[in-house]
Amino acid sequence: MIGSFTFENLPCRVVFGSGTLGSAKAEVERLGGKRALVLTTPQQEAQGKSLGSTLGPLYAGIFAGATMHTPVEVTERALAAMKACEADCVVSLGGGSTTGLGKALALRTGINQLCIPTTYAGSEMTPIVGQTENGLKTTVRDAAILPETVIYDVDVTLTLPASLAATSGINAIAHAVEALYARDTNPVTSLMAEEGIRALAHALPAIAVKSDDREARTEALYGAWLCGVCLGTVGMALHHKLCHTLGGTFDLPHAETHTIVLPHALAYNAPAVPDAMARISRAIGATDASQGLFELAERLGAKTALRDIGMPESGIDKAADLAVTNAYWNPRPLERSAIRDLIARAWAGEGPAAIKAAA
Repeated sequence: MIGSFTFENLPCRVVFGSGTLGSAKAEVERLGGKRALVLTTPQQEAQGKSLGSTLGPLYAGIFAGATMHTPVEVTERALAAMKACEADCVVSLGGGSTTGLGKALALRTGINQLCIPTTYAGSEMTPIVGQTENGLKTTVRDAAILPETVIYDVDVTLTLPASLAATSGINAIAHAVEALYARDTNPVTSLMAEEGIRALAHALPAIAVKSDDREARTEALYGAWLCGVCLGTVGMALHHKLCHTLGGTFDLPHAETHTIVLPHALAYNAPAVPDAMARISRAIGATDASQGLFELAERLGAKTALRDIGMPESGIDKAADLAVTNAYWNPRPLERSAIRDLIARAWAGEGPAAIKAAA
């Protein structure tokens, strides 16, 4: 039986396919842009300049300083660069770090954004930005943050190393997983969530075997888009709170953190969300959703321990304290001791375990 629900369709234009990068100039013009500032990370600066050359007279310059967790000081530098070249729009070429920078600029200035993702992060489909200041990462949700147009070009993902594709893809899966048990979940989002999980769980192992498998890359990008829509449409829960806490506090790599934490956060919530667990299990072809996701990460060669990506053991208690402070809504009540056990298992690289509620 389908009950009452609310579904809000986000106003974002999507151009999906192969060779679609060539439409960037037309898409900037469609937005009314006259001077576009291209945003990238330092590692993707050459790609950004190449893109800039295709924009012709619309190219105002490049800011190649995007970095993970969107530090406020980086946004300030990008804002100065935007003003210096009199840009009236931004083109974000890259993963979640670059997309986040463009969104932070849009939040401050209202500037239009064209996003061209090169990973499976999914943040390009959301009106949400996470920003870090003084070691604390906070999130803002505002309609002004949502990019106006997203170009998905399978060709630009072909060079994404299989190891990064793995963690980026599981990061995307995490968005759909939590969408299945969000407070404001709905049948439409749940359909997209299950299909997004299925597509990525099917495509990522194929990419691990043959990195330039165009069919698998297309399916992964399609799945990432669906998972990103889920992230933008409904709220998130414990998993995302933990990842924002760990990433912002200990400067951990974003996708890797999501990959490690997801099976554990799902195991914590499992008793409260049997329907979601059944959908996830079906999507990934496993009998147990949390264990299946842990084994998927292992199969892809991803790291499964927080200690292996830079988190100190001494930070476990601090992370547990922060996780229950200003907590996101969650289907199962948050218990500090159980959350600490969850983080400790993730730190050590142990498999997910059912954590009983306190008596």
